[in-house]
Amino acid sequence: MTVSLPAPEAFVAALGPAVRQAAAIARALEGRVANRPKRGEARAAKAALTLADTAAQEAILVPLFEHFPYVRVEAEEETEGARRFPARSDACVVVDPIDGTLHSYLEGRGPYAVMVGLALGERFEAALVALPREGLFFEAVRGHGARSARAGGPPREARLHTVGDRVIVSHEMPEEVQCRLRESGWEVVFGCGGAISIAPLIPGVRAGLRLAPAEGSISLRGRIGALIAAEAGAVLRGADGAPFPEELAAPARALLVARSEEDAEILAKALGDLGGA
Repeated sequence: MTVSLPAPEAFVAALGPAVRQAAAIARALEGRVANRPKRGEARAAKAALTLADTAAQEAILVPLFEHFPYVRVEAEEETEGARRFPARSDACVVVDPIDGTLHSYLEGRGPYAVMVGLALGERFEAALVALPREGLFFEAVRGHGARSARAGGPPREARLHTVGDRVIVSHEMPEEVQCRLRESGWEVVFGCGGAISIAPLIPGVRAGLRLAPAEGSISLRGRIGALIAAEAGAVLRGADGAPFPEELAAPARALLVARSEEDAEILAKALGDLGGA
């Protein structure tokens, strides 16, 4: 029996309420849950886990299974709902219920995110990202633009912000890179990968810069918001200055997201040769 693939527009329509619910759960539990580190993770940031992570993930997976039970799921946490989906499918849904659990959620250092992406073949075709603390929601379908909304409000066309000099960087960003950005007149703040990937769509934010761990690559989850930023007209570059790859399997040491080519050049100069290290 042939199973039709999810239409990206239908996917966004069905999962939008679930992402809002997951964001509400994360926000309601903020400051009330403790870290229960996962075993087998070398990095503390990867090991961080809270009750909010698992509850928010199930809030997404329950409606996902109701509407699209035939998709494969790449979920951040090992919850009961994640085990209900098939191991193989031409459609893959990537879920990160709380991106930035340790530094951004538990420690309160910058925005955290709720993220869901639909991959058909080698690239994301639909994406949803919520920033619960800021009350912001973003969504995009490839080729159909991006939309944003505030909590309780309707979605509208997402636009790049032209006011503000903040740049969101990953928590592990080397101090030398931060210094170069400050010397360019930018205010450096920290945030999760999901926030970095949509940085110019956040009020007061000019750009985002993420550097993968040593000898690593920007993860699948870290690329969900890139589709939203691209559909909104942002400039996305890799460490070498080339356009950030749409293909999920393509390696990428860094992600530079800016509202203009000039800002992207400043990010690249600040990064220097670290992107190829």
